[in-house]
Amino acid sequence: MLLVALAGLTGLVDATSFLGLGRVFVANMTGNVVLLAFALAGAPGLSADLSALALAGFLTGAVLAGRIGRAPALHRGRRARWLTVALAIQTGLIIAALIAASLTGETRADRPYAIIVPLAAAMGLQHATARRVAVPEVPTNVLTTTLTGVVVDSRLAGGPGFHGPRRLAAPMAMFTGALVGGALLLHVDRIVPLALAAAIAAGCLTAAATGRLTAP
Repeated sequence: MLLVALAGLTGLVDATSFLGLGRVFVANMTGNVVLLAFALAGAPGLSADLSALALAGFLTGAVLAGRIGRAPALHRGRRARWLTVALAIQTGLIIAALIAASLTGETRADRPYAIIVPLAAAMGLQHATARRVAVPEVPTNVLTTTLTGVVVDSRLAGGPGFHGPRRLAAPMAMFTGALVGGALLLHVDRIVPLALAAAIAAGCLTAAATGRLTAP
């Protein structure tokens, strides 16, 4: 359930960044690398510096997650301590992006560096942490492999049947997150989906901190 919630968070944040922060992804680095290439090729409406900044922030977050996951002090006693610390930092980064968005006026919205950097770092930290949790059927960002596996294993493709509703949970959660995030951003305000993302992250953190999750 934690990973499904984080998959929904990914869709929510990417909808906010792509639709409201200059056509850049902060979680889907496959799409972001392609957008960076398009921007460098001169495609209108795209920003190479924003895409590069998101990529750098994402990788920084992944490095931080690796450090947290390997810190000896976080593996003593309660096994989920490293996960709690990672989720706490992710929540803080999303809240920082929310604050930056609330302080950034519309006249400066074309260069939302202070929003993109913490969001990308939060997503890099999230996806690296999810990789350590290691539940292949429930990815929190890249769905290409998951959807391919579902189709290949289906009876329609001559397979045994994919036998596992949770394999569809992450795609549905990400789609729902993107749909809700896009609707809120386009019809309400860009602050609202970021506030919802912070609330989801805080909920995941609370679940981990109170011991409601089973550590791998």
